[in-house]
Formats: sequence, C-alpha cells, structure tokens
Amino acid sequence: MKTINNSVLRSVFAVVLGLVLVVWPATAINYLVITIGILFIIPGLIAMIGYFATKKRNQENGISTMFPIEGAGSTLFGIWLVVMPAFFVNILMYVLGVLLLIAGIQQIAMLFSARRWTRVAGGYYLMPILILILGIIILTYPFAVATNTFILLGATSICYGIFELINWFRFKNLNRESLPE
Repeated sequence: MKTINNSVLRSVFAVVLGLVLVVWPATAINYLVITIGILFIIPGLIAMIGYFATKKRNQENGISTMFPIEGAGSTLFGIWLVVMPAFFVNILMYVLGVLLLIAGIQQIAMLFSARRWTRVAGGYYLMPILILILGIIILTYPFAVATNTFILLGATSICYGIFELINWFRFKNLNRESLPE
C-alpha cells in the first residue's frame, strides 16, 4: 500500500480550506472567533482545575495559594467569544477601521508638514488617501470587509493547493534523494 505524500495532504487541505472560506466566509469568521474563544477557555480551565486539585493538599501543608483570577478571566472571556462571535468580529473590524483612519490622516498631515521644507509630489498622497478611504469603508461596512478578506484568503489558499498539487505531479518522478525534505 502506498503512503500519501505530505505535499498532497497539504494541497488537499489548502483547497478544502479555501473552498470553505470562499463558500461560507461569514460562517468561517465566526468559527475562527469561536476557536480563539476555546483557546482562551482551555488554559483558564487548566489553571482553575489545578488550583482546586491542589487546594486541599496545600491547606494541609500550610501553603496559602491564591485563586487563579487570570484563569477565571481567561475562561469567562473565552466563553464570551464562543457565545457571541459576531460581536467580536464587528469590534475588531471597527478597531482596524479606526487605526487605518488615524494612519491615513497622520500620513497626510506628515506630508503637509514636509511641504514646508521640500516639494512633495502629488503621488505621495495616493497611498495615505487610499488608507484613509479603506478606514472609512471598514467603519461603514465592517462585516462585509471581514467577509471579503476571508474570501481573498480562501482564493489564495485554493491557488496554493492547486499549484502544490501541480508541482507534486510534475516532480514526483524525480529522484527522491535529490529533493529537499
């Protein structure tokens, strides 16, 4: 029985992931936030379980231990992420929009300031204006922008997977000793 090459597995996974992101981007965003929430819950629960598991033994030995507040906070924050993922997607997009808006304004202000001592060509204003416009678009349509970002990521993943498969088929007959691991 032949074994499946890691390159093929990577390719198939990339294509499947890309298709999921392209076909269901809004759902993928929510599942990403839920996954992040779970990643907050796990260490929080481990810290609290560890505290309660050693509490009695520590008391018998006269050792005073404090309740793991950060563990409880991590668990509660993780639960909040799992229960309300769309809320956090919107918050993150608003934060990104505000940051881009500020960055665009700051760059334009720097260019205006630089005009005092040197000539600044109009082309230099193009990127800061685009950043400013992108910030405004994100603040106006935060969820649509997040969805489009996932679609772009999915399309990129599909292309990567297809090209990885093409390369595997193309080069699979080469001497395995000459190929790097």
